[in-house]
Amino acid sequence: MSTLFNEILYRPLFNTLVFLYQYLSFGDLGIAIILLTIIIRLILFPLFHKGAKDQSVLQRLAPKIKEIQTNHKNDKEKQAKAMMDLYREHKVNPFSGFLLLIVQLPVLIALYQVFLSGFSTKALTNLYSFIPAPTILNYSFLGLIDLSKRSIFIALIAGLAQYFQAKLALPKNNKPLNELSSTERMGRQMLYFGPILTIVFLYFLNLPSAVGIYWLTTSLFSAIQQIMINRGLAEKFPS
Repeated sequence: MSTLFNEILYRPLFNTLVFLYQYLSFGDLGIAIILLTIIIRLILFPLFHKGAKDQSVLQRLAPKIKEIQTNHKNDKEKQAKAMMDLYREHKVNPFSGFLLLIVQLPVLIALYQVFLSGFSTKALTNLYSFIPAPTILNYSFLGLIDLSKRSIFIALIAGLAQYFQAKLALPKNNKPLNELSSTERMGRQMLYFGPILTIVFLYFLNLPSAVGIYWLTTSLFSAIQQIMINRGLAEKFPS
């Protein structure tokens, strides 16, 4: 299984990173990571778009979901049927976020291995025969940040980017916390919990800032994607 994971995910991602570093990033590992992240997000764009759109629709349907739960609180069968009818009407899958996580988890694990291993001698043995090994290993991003070490600046910016992306995903809602549905409460809590967890994960677990560059880039990509989704939903769900 580990050999299969290495050949299908780790080696292709590692070789792509080395290729980008050698030929398209001007010898800047940070730029190579940004380019690799954009390529991955473009390849997985349909999956990410569907998952993010479904979650956005579910957030906007939260008042109707709460109404169904209230109206059928004593009849779970009718409640489940009404919920499924609502999901079918709006063409959403309530489990799309979970399914997306399952799909992208192996990719994330492979990426973390790529960034954590870096361009070590052992890692370079995974190069394809047509990809030359780098002669100069530059772990500096824009000549300012050592990507082999943790960086509080990158961790904070990544957390801020995730906050911005999560805020875009939430519909405007000025209701007090006690009047929110469980879906709305969870979304509002994740608005703060996610960025805090990102900062803890990237800095206090002593991860190299190469991982933070990936996290920052994918959060910004998600934010742009969310803006596109919000524009598409504006007519269907007016504020």
